[in-house]
Amino acid sequence: MNIAKALVTAAAPDQHTLPLQRLVDQQGVERTALQLIIAEVAAAGVDEIGVVIRPGDEAAYRAAAGEDVQRLTFLPQAEPRGYGHAVFCGRDFVGDEPFLHLVGDHLYLSRTERPCAAQLIDAAKAHGCAVSAVQATRENKLPYFGAIGGRAVPQQTGLYEVTTVVEKPTPTVAEQQLIIGGQRAGYYLCFFGMHVLTPAVMAALGELLEAESERRAQLSDALAVLAARERYLALEVDGARYNIGEKYGILTAQLATALSGVDRDQILTELVELLAGAAGDRA
Repeated sequence: MNIAKALVTAAAPDQHTLPLQRLVDQQGVERTALQLIIAEVAAAGVDEIGVVIRPGDEAAYRAAAGEDVQRLTFLPQAEPRGYGHAVFCGRDFVGDEPFLHLVGDHLYLSRTERPCAAQLIDAAKAHGCAVSAVQATRENKLPYFGAIGGRAVPQQTGLYEVTTVVEKPTPTVAEQQLIIGGQRAGYYLCFFGMHVLTPAVMAALGELLEAESERRAQLSDALAVLAARERYLALEVDGARYNIGEKYGILTAQLATALSGVDRDQILTELVELLAGAAGDRA
């Protein structure tokens, strides 16, 4: 399986400015979230990146990409028909080949020398099928993510055969459909915001969009179709994802990045002082 292209979705009306936000990376250099996403893709060995954007956003994204803009092809989503439609807008760009997909409102930190996207691509190539990255996620975070049900692949750590996909399940639905052996109580395998997808996903999205033109299609719907049609795996990536669209999401992502980078000691000192000051204010 050759994965030569990546598709980043960044057109949601309430999220389209998030990739333009600036953070300080692990080396202490200020960069945009878009540049950090591009770096994640490039470190996985993928050079061509399609970015699905709102019409009119191209100039801002070109500026946010900086020198990395040469890697990008901008793909406008002419009408806001949902996340699944945004992915479908990249069908001509990716063609009839598997591709890496990332969302534009997540940032990633690996716990190993292999970036998260590289770990995912390694698994997809090894098994020759679509693979979604997942992360064990607390029940109170279910409103933010799609989640999977399935079973562990024998003799493979952190790899699962996907049988069920549910978008933003309630705790009751999760308990009924998504419990997987080996997970801690109250935790479910939720999407990481990163997938290696096959052309069958684009076919499923096309069918869903045609059948339900008035409904906002979700990628999760197409992944549920995929699980019924061909082998589809989920990988617990050795890393963490940070949703910068959540309340305090950018703050959390910045702290996590700083604490894993060259300014760790400085940040720890400042955090101790901040906490001591807050404790004093309450006394």
